[in-house]
Amino acid sequence: MGTIHLFRKPQRSFFGKLLQEFRLVAADRRSWKILLFGAINLTCTGFLLMWCSSTNSIALTAYTYLTIFDLFSLMTCLISYWVMVRKPSPVYSFGFERLEVLAVFASTVLAQLGALFILKESAQRFLEQPEIHTGRLLVGTFVALSFNLFTMLSIRNKPFAYVSEAASTSWLQEHVADLSRSLCGIIPGLSSIFLPRMNPFVLIDLAGAFALCITYMLIEINNYFAIDTASAIAIALMTFGTMYPMSVYSGKVLLQTTPPHVIGQLDKLIREVSTLDGVLEVRNEHFWTLGFGSLAGSVHVRIRRDANEQMVLAHVTNRLYTLVSTLTVQIFKDDWIRPALLSGPVAANVLNFSDHHIIPMPPLKGTDESNHVTSTPTKPSSPPPEFSFNTPGKNVSPFILPNTQTRPYGLGLNHGHIPYNSSMLNQGLGVPGIGTTQGLRTGFTNIPSRYGTNNRIGQPRP
Repeated sequence: MGTIHLFRKPQRSFFGKLLQEFRLVAADRRSWKILLFGAINLTCTGFLLMWCSSTNSIALTAYTYLTIFDLFSLMTCLISYWVMVRKPSPVYSFGFERLEVLAVFASTVLAQLGALFILKESAQRFLEQPEIHTGRLLVGTFVALSFNLFTMLSIRNKPFAYVSEAASTSWLQEHVADLSRSLCGIIPGLSSIFLPRMNPFVLIDLAGAFALCITYMLIEINNYFAIDTASAIAIALMTFGTMYPMSVYSGKVLLQTTPPHVIGQLDKLIREVSTLDGVLEVRNEHFWTLGFGSLAGSVHVRIRRDANEQMVLAHVTNRLYTLVSTLTVQIFKDDWIRPALLSGPVAANVLNFSDHHIIPMPPLKGTDESNHVTSTPTKPSSPPPEFSFNTPGKNVSPFILPNTQTRPYGLGLNHGHIPYNSSMLNQGLGVPGIGTTQGLRTGFTNIPSRYGTNNRIGQPRP
């Protein structure tokens, strides 16, 4: 049974938490204006959808989707205010800035899906073109245009304002910029309005209203109903082309990529950091976009052994903080070990020979008086030496290495062929068919067996 909590706090539902956060945002007076425009947007959208049904105009429906997109932009602005109010929590240590990036990405993707739906409906209307009623067409156009422009110019939408400036230009902006340069060459006073590039949202509102005005005139003059479908396709393509660069930019932010326009500045700062006093190496640097206009990063800095860690950390942070707002710096000192020759016994917990390279020693030539079993001269009257092949030492597990090559003569070690005996076969080390083996002795003690066995090899000690 689990622990019984007598005074456990009741858990709030999802809607209860949502209502609490909404009250937190509504406490700010700046959000009241957004809520007012949101209520007006819902009213205008309702009337426009009714007029779309009465006029049977798909071009007016495509233009109404821009009003629905304005509602999404107002919600994004409201989320931006909520992000500024909320502080980072232990669960979300970087804060909630990525939430407004997600809101911009969702709004632009939904606008593109609406444009694709208009293209599908327009393709069906080309096969059978219905009759268009122009009674509410022009009224709906001016109502939607007035509200969209009034919303865009009255409310400072920080996330969309940043994305529209940072993202690449759409094809509609590029064509209008070319026309604006020619026009500003004649009237220089218009350069402050049309150059370097217009606001994409204002531009698409004006272009959509212009297409609907042409549709109204052609239907009233010649009853040319197909122009309504053509205008709907034009508005859908302009909507898709305007929203696509913004969705790509916000999607890259969500994927934690480094913005291309700051890569050169980051490289320059890293080079400056690497030249600081005491810094030996800067590695494992990683920088990404945390939110709109804010960068996060981490870097490892290796310093000299005599350098001051706090001083180097302060200098590195001071250099990178001009561009990276959230920075993690890992400082570690240079740690190196000189290779040394071991002259005494090595404990088992000091070296792990499976993790080190073993340098083979060349065999040495044996003398004529040496025995084929041991590396010492033959003494019939003396017992076998402590380090002989068949009688290993007390704490040594000798290495048995197969060798079928011709051994060159050295300076004292034995050479020759040693037949397999029954004891080796019983130990599981003798493999029939493999030529010869040779015993090697070592100066290390307390070394675990390389091949994972501690069995004694050879005959028992006398």
